[in-house]
Amino acid sequence: MTDTQKTDAQTVSTSTVADAAAPAPVARLAMVTLDAPDAAALGEFYSAVLGWPMVYADENYAMLTGPSHALGVGTIPDYRPPDWPDDGHKQFHLDLAADDVRAAADRCVELGAALADPQPGESWVVLIDPAGHPFCISDAKNWG
Repeated sequence: MTDTQKTDAQTVSTSTVADAAAPAPVARLAMVTLDAPDAAALGEFYSAVLGWPMVYADENYAMLTGPSHALGVGTIPDYRPPDWPDDGHKQFHLDLAADDVRAAADRCVELGAALADPQPGESWVVLIDPAGHPFCISDAKNWG
């Protein structure tokens, strides 16, 4: 049995425990790692945004730990940020949930993010982090 929750920003499907046809996982997501021109600087940005401690940082790498995952940042000498608006080649982006989308977006801008232009929706905000990665903030209620 699958439950589907549709929002303006995304469609989220969740499987119930009774779904016996679901295969056993091969692995679990432990960390997402972002490329950046300065790992420590981008690590500080996401530490402030997510409230996760930065447990390691040097000129090449930074790592934050969250409640169930980690976020890594690696310095890439010839780093080139993704394009916005996306031309179909963006590899991924982070979706963050907040109780007050506008207040969260405003705080991210204070921390060094920029509002993306254009904004593609009304129920979420797209921002660009200090290294040029697009990320979204949407209403936490939409995520269950």
